[in-house]
This record gives sequence, C-alpha cells and structure tokens, in this order.
Amino acid sequence: MTSQTAEKPARRSRVTLAIAIAIVVVLAILFFVFSTLYTEILWYDQLGFLSVLTTQWLAGGVMFLVGFVAMAVPVWASIEIAFRWRPVYAKLNSQLDRYQQVIEPLRRLATFGVPAVLGLFAGVATASRWQLTLQYLNRTAFGQTDPQFGLDISFYIYDLPFWRGAVGFASAVVIVAGLAAIATSYLYGAIRFSQREVRISKIARIQMAVTATIYLLLQAVSIWLDQFATLANSSGLITGASYADVNATIPGLQILAGIAVLVAVLFIVAAVIGRWRLPIIGTALLIVSALILGSLAPWVVQRFQVDPSERTLEQEFIQRNIDMTRDAYGVADVEETPYEATTTAEPGALRNDAATTANIRILDPALVTKSFQQLQQFRQYYQFPDHLDVDRYDIDGQVQDAVVTVRDIDIDALGSSATWYNQTVVYTHGYGVVAAFGNQRSGDGQPVFIESGIPSVGQLGDFEPRIYFGENSPAYSIVGGPEGSDQIELDYPSGEDGASQTYTTFEGNGGPKLDNIFKRLVYALKFQSEQIFLSDAVNDDSQILYDRDPAERVSKVAPYLTIDSDPYPSVVDGKVVWVVDGYTTSANYPYSRVQSLSSSIADTYTPTPAYPVDDINYIRNSVKATVDAYDGSVTLYAWDENDPLLQTWQKIYPSTVKPISDMSGELMSHVRYPADLFKVQRSILGQYHVTDAGSFYSQEDAWTTPNDPTSSSTSPTLQPPYYLTLQMPTQDDPSYSLYSTFIPATQQSAESSRNVLTGYLAVDANAGSTDGEKSGDYGKLRLLTLPKDDTIPGPGQVQNSFSSDPAVSSALNLLRQGESQVISGNLLTLPVGGGLLYVQPVYVQSRGETSFPLLQKVLVSFGNKIAFENTLDGALDSLFGGDSGANAGDENVIPTDDTGGGGTSEIPTDGGTTDPGTGTTDPGTGTTDPGTSTPAPILTGDAALTQALADAQQALADRDAALKAADWTAYGEADARLKEAVDRAIAASQ
Repeated sequence: MTSQTAEKPARRSRVTLAIAIAIVVVLAILFFVFSTLYTEILWYDQLGFLSVLTTQWLAGGVMFLVGFVAMAVPVWASIEIAFRWRPVYAKLNSQLDRYQQVIEPLRRLATFGVPAVLGLFAGVATASRWQLTLQYLNRTAFGQTDPQFGLDISFYIYDLPFWRGAVGFASAVVIVAGLAAIATSYLYGAIRFSQREVRISKIARIQMAVTATIYLLLQAVSIWLDQFATLANSSGLITGASYADVNATIPGLQILAGIAVLVAVLFIVAAVIGRWRLPIIGTALLIVSALILGSLAPWVVQRFQVDPSERTLEQEFIQRNIDMTRDAYGVADVEETPYEATTTAEPGALRNDAATTANIRILDPALVTKSFQQLQQFRQYYQFPDHLDVDRYDIDGQVQDAVVTVRDIDIDALGSSATWYNQTVVYTHGYGVVAAFGNQRSGDGQPVFIESGIPSVGQLGDFEPRIYFGENSPAYSIVGGPEGSDQIELDYPSGEDGASQTYTTFEGNGGPKLDNIFKRLVYALKFQSEQIFLSDAVNDDSQILYDRDPAERVSKVAPYLTIDSDPYPSVVDGKVVWVVDGYTTSANYPYSRVQSLSSSIADTYTPTPAYPVDDINYIRNSVKATVDAYDGSVTLYAWDENDPLLQTWQKIYPSTVKPISDMSGELMSHVRYPADLFKVQRSILGQYHVTDAGSFYSQEDAWTTPNDPTSSSTSPTLQPPYYLTLQMPTQDDPSYSLYSTFIPATQQSAESSRNVLTGYLAVDANAGSTDGEKSGDYGKLRLLTLPKDDTIPGPGQVQNSFSSDPAVSSALNLLRQGESQVISGNLLTLPVGGGLLYVQPVYVQSRGETSFPLLQKVLVSFGNKIAFENTLDGALDSLFGGDSGANAGDENVIPTDDTGGGGTSEIPTDGGTTDPGTGTTDPGTGTTDPGTSTPAPILTGDAALTQALADAQQALADRDAALKAADWTAYGEADARLKEAVDRAIAASQ
C-alpha cells in the first residue's frame, strides 16, 4: 500500500515534468517563429515598405481563414447531419457494433477534429493563392478583346484563373464532405448492405443527392469555363483554339455543361422520389457524352476535315496566334527592313559610319575581369564579378561606352583573419567604381581607365564610393556607432603602396537598428550567432545590414516582379546605384505562344536551368528600380505606366511605385533596354517575324540565334546579345543599342543550322537624358532581313575563317606553343559600309598565376575578307584597301612592344590561299603560286617578328617533310630551328 502511495506522486511528478518540458519546447518554437517574423517587420519598416509585408500577411491570413472555414464548416455540417439523423433503431452487424464502440468515445473529438485538420490543409493551400485573389479583386481592363469570344484580355489574366481555382477548391470541398457523410452514415446504419440490396435511409438519400447535385453544378461551371481555357492551349502548331477547337471542342464543352446541369436536376428528383435510376442513367449519359464530345468529335474533325486541308482551315487561327503573340511580347511594332548587304570591302566604305566605328567596343567585359583584378583589386579582400557590365558616360561632352564594375568586399579571402569580428564589423563594404573605355586600349594592351584607384580618381565626378550593398556583399554586417567613437570599419588601404589603413563609420540609414537587447537577441537567433548579442562592438547606434543583393532587395519589396538577371552599377547624381529591371509577366494571354523565361534567356553568360518552371506568354518591362549601393534604399519607378498588370499591382500596393516623372535626367541617361527582355523577344521573332499565316505554317523562314563561336564545341551556348553604340541603316544618328543575329533554324538544333546570316535585330537602348521623359526611339526594334539568294557568313563561319586562315592561325599557334595562351574575345557584328562587319579582339595571356589577358590584336571581317592587326583602326584600314574612311577609337594607340602597328593579314575566306608575293589570294585558282614553296607571309611593320614567323613556318614545313621521308637528322635540325624561331617570335611580341 505504501509503495503504491509513493508511486502516485512520482507519476504525477513525471507527468508534470513532461508537461513543463512540452510547454518550454512549444514556447521556444513560438519564439523562434516570432523572431523570424519580427526581423522581417524591422527590415521592411527600415526600408519604408512595411505596407508590402503587411499586405502580404493580411491577404495570406484572410485567405487562410477563408480556406479553413470553407473546408471545415461543410465537412463538420455533413458529419453532423449524418449523425443527428441516423436511424435510432438500425440493426447493425457485429463488426459495425465494434467500430461504434471504438469510435463513440472519440466521436465528439472526431466531429470537430477531422474538419479542423482538413481545414488547416485547405487554409494553407488557399493562403498561397493570395496574389491571384488580390489581382482579381483589383483587376484592370486591357482595353483589348480576344478574337474568339470578344472578351477583354483581363478576363483571361485575372477572372478565368480565379474562377477556375475557386470552382476546383469548391469541388474538392464537396467531395470531402460527401465522403465524410457516407462514412458516417455507413457507420451508424443509415447505409446498410444486405446481400445484394443496399438500404439507404431517407435523410441519407437526401443528403447524398443534394451533395451530388452541388458537385454536378460545380462541374457544369468548370466545363463552361474550360471553353475559354482553350485559348491558351498549345496544339503543337499554334497556341490557342484551333479549327477543331472552335468547331468541335468548344461547342462540345457547352453541350456538356448543359448535360451536367440536367443530371444535377435528376439527382434532386431522386432525393424527392427516392429512386436512383434516373440520375444513374443521367450520369452514364454524361460520361458517354464527355467521351464523344470531348475526345471523339474533335479527333474526327481534326483527322477527316482539318488534316486534309490544314493550311487553309487553320489559316485564320494561325493569324490569330501570330498577331496575339507579337502583341503579348511587345514585338508587334518591329520595323522590318530588307538589307542588301554587300560583300565587297571597298576603300572608304566606312566613311558614312564614322560615328559607329569610333565607338566599337573592343574591350570584352567577360575577359577583362582578370585585368581589373590584377590592376585594380589592390587587396585580397576585394573582388570583381566574373562578368563586367557595359554602361555609358558623358566624357568631355562625348558619350562613351564603358566597361564598369564595383570593387566589392570579399570576406572569404581573409584567410586566418576571418574572425567573426573582422567579417562582421571591420570588413563591411567594398570601395569604388572601376570603369574603362570600351573602345580603347593602352599600348601594351591594358584597359584605359575612366575611373580607377583607391581613393577613386577619374572622370566620373565626385560620388560616394563605398559599396555596402552589392551582388557579393557579406550575408550581414554590423555598422555604425556613436558620434565621436573610434572608427573600426576598414575603409580602404592608404599611404605609400597601401601600407596603412583608413577607417570609417557608416553614417546612413541602411538597416534595422540594434538599439536594445531584445533586437540583438532576435538577430542572434536569426543568424545563429551569439556574438551579435555579446560583442561590445554592438551598441545602441549599430545597424545590421542584410539581404544586400540588389536583385533580392527589389524582389522583396516588389514580389510581383520577375527580376532581370543582370543588375548593373552606375554613378548617378553623386551616388553609386544599382539599376534593376523588373518585369510583369503572365502565362494566360490568349492565343500567345508560351515559353520558358529562364530557357529563353539562357546563353553564354546566363546558365540554362535544369528544370525550368517559369512559363510565360506575356511580358513587359514595367518597372525600373534603383538600389543605393551605400545605404541600400530601394526606389521603384513605373517605367511602363500603361501596363495593366502594373496598374493592378499599384492598386494592391499603393504609393510604393513612383511615376517616371520622378526620374532624374542623369538616371535616365544610364537606363538601358534590358537584355533579358530582348532575349525573350529575339526568341519569339525567330519564328514570329513571319506575319503571313501561310508562310508561318510551312516554317519556310524560321530562324534561330547562333551559338556563341567562342563557347565550347562540346557544350555550345547561344551567343548573347551585345550592347554597342551603332547606327542602323534606318537611323539618322548612332544610338546606344542592343543587338543580336539570326541564322536559319532546323528541326534538330542550332549546331546543325546553316551558319549564314538571315537577320539582324537591334533595339534602341538609349532612354535619353531628360528628367522623367523617355527618348522617342527608346525600345524601337529594328530588324534587318538579309537576302535569301546571297550568302552572308554568320558568326560561326567567320570564327571558323579566323581559325583556319593559314597566316592568322600560324601566328596564333606560335603564341600558343610558348608560355602564352591566346584568348578570343566576343565576336561583334555591325551593319556598316553597306554590309556586315565582324570585329573580334584577341587577348594574349601568359600562363603564370598572376597573369592577366592583354588585348594585343584585332581580327575583322567583311564579306569574304579578313584582316589581323594590332589595332582596330589599323585592321579596318587594312581590310578596306588601306583606308576605311573612318577612324576607330584606338587609332592613337602606339604599341609599346615590338609588335609595332602590324602583325596583320588580309585573307579572303572564299577558299583561296595567299599569294606569297602580295599577301592576297587568287580566288580563281584557290591555290598557292606553285613557283615558290615559301608559305604566305604575314604583312607587318616589324621585321623581327615577320622574320621569326616566316622562319618558324619554314622550319615547320621542313620538319613535316623530313618526317614523311624518315630523315631523322633533317627532322632534328628542323625541330631545333622551329623552337629557336618560336622563341624569337615570343620575344618580339612581348
């Protein structure tokens, strides 16, 4: 007795302890959740976008309650009705009796618990649909109707997705409630199985019939809505309703909706008269009708009516697809111009394109990163991105294309100094902008900087150089301090050779303040670092900076935007700001072709996604955003104020987007046409440049983007578009532009396409420099269509000509055999001189660890000729008969090495070889003059390099001849001469 008495307090103690532990665990979890939510509030509030967060939370919360109630209440009511109206004296079998005995003690809990659990799942599902619901409630008309039903486009963007979602959710609720009612009725005897007979009580019958009626009425609505969804279906040939859809599928869906309503009425009749025969027959009729009207009839129309005359019958619907697709992607107004490109490089041909040639960018932003690192990094804790950006600046009254980047902090490079203190409160920011002329190089091949050094010096004026917010900033930093306190943030290395350090204290408003113990505690939990709570470096004036990537910041304050993959820095109004493009998109635009956004923008600089899930068929560059690199402030500007999607979101988030009139002229001068949008549009125009339905059907003129000729042959990538200042044939003056080229498309892949040019697409990327006013030509798409009966070499052919040309390849191979490697830069294409000019910079880099590429040569091609010189200006003159008629931006470059102004060759690409006496080819014979065995010389102004290359070529030929003759003595002698000549050539080109 005593032991039992003692065990009871022990059990009570264990239970009490377990309860206490459970309470502590629950409170800890709740505190972690609260801290996460609270830090979000602090972040948004500091940035001035708290209404964005509260709108999301409020909308999500309301949608959760709607989903919870919409599921839980019908399920509870269904269970309650089935239980309360159960047969009191129903005779059950022994098995059901045992089930009742088990369930009865838990019945009340189950009556409320099951609906509650189902309601939680439903609430979570509906909460995720808050954006769709808010768009529907704040929808804005497009002012344009679809060609089939005559409804405003907004119906397909907002109304149709909302109502289809609502009907689908309601159908799920009815099914779950019906199953709960059937289970309850069976358990309590309202539904009984007796041999072959099924007995159903009157109340259960009525409940089941009413449930079935509601479900069928919902299906009728769903089927009715399905007819509108055909306008976004893809049949392979086109997107949208085809002939078979319009003449079979849509009428069939309308009839099926009527049949579903009729069968619903039959279930009501069954509830009244107690007979199920009519609704069962009606249900069977509905199923058979669905098979006939939904599948068989459209197949018959397609197979026996459309297929024999497809081009004729589908013409109207193909035209709808063409028109609506071009409108949805913003390419309806593309200016298409036939371009009879000449292939003859006449002297003075570039005289009318002097402004374009003076701005040809010979600096490759993807290759000069190492040059920037070696020349401008200064310390291991700074870094530059792998791919630099292209911008333009007014230098001495002339707008210059520039390759730009910021010098960001790299705390991963601190090595043994990577303590929490250093990483968080000392190394907090990068420093300065580095910019170089896009069209210039120094004598030894280095970039010519517009802005450089620490502290920053150059021609970009005075600006705040500190980069606290960048694409590679640390996860978080703690900055700021009381006025007059010691400065602990490393600003930049100073003194002679950077021997000393300069320190600073952040003075902006860049992040939430850590002005009390509670905030420090929640951020210590957020970043899982007790140092935030304990460190004496954290004080009441400290701020914590996080979520610092410009694209991420814009995405958080404008969650409805799709963010461009390439934010870029610019010096604007005395500050470094990141310019970020934002898109409004939809996948519900009627008759518009659907494509994956991430797949469309994939190229050499943008990786191809493994599983693209971002289908779109409508896109607008609706917002331009800026992120201050010093304090992280985000400003959104309504760039496309006429976009209905943006107008809808402005109703949802009022006062978060500023009008375009608030943009300064200096900011306008750095805004550009975004590359991602251009890549999507070029993908569409590859097929949809054809506006005639008949030609579109036959696919006789489909184009594709060529592969990047400098990418790997084993895994080629598409050539990216390039920013250049150029003058299209239809323009009066040059303009900052973005361009791309087209080659014929095949059913296989771009690799198997004929690499000849079929089109040249450019867009005016210059927004002007007037406060709040776009340039009239900004966004103007211009498409040059090349003649089909002439062969204009594409990028792949030109690159192959560069590589296979005897003189050029010999010179490059000699460099590769030494301690240097030759790197081909971006291959640019320009419509100048009445034809198409190709320009490719050639970089030479030694194989040492601290080496960087130097721009040493420039390859150019026009028609069937190429030239290879030290400067672009020299190459153009060489290409166009000694005088191109225009000067390039590097015409004043005086090489500091022994390469002089030469090192070029002018070789046609029509299959001929070089005459050893003149350096030109006889295209008629395509062979070398048999009277001499001397290889084709390279025309050069430097005798040492010329002689070394000639000797090397001769030695290489002698060595090959000796190898064939098995004369090993001669082979060894020729090999020695080859090595000696290579050494001399390398020495002459250093």
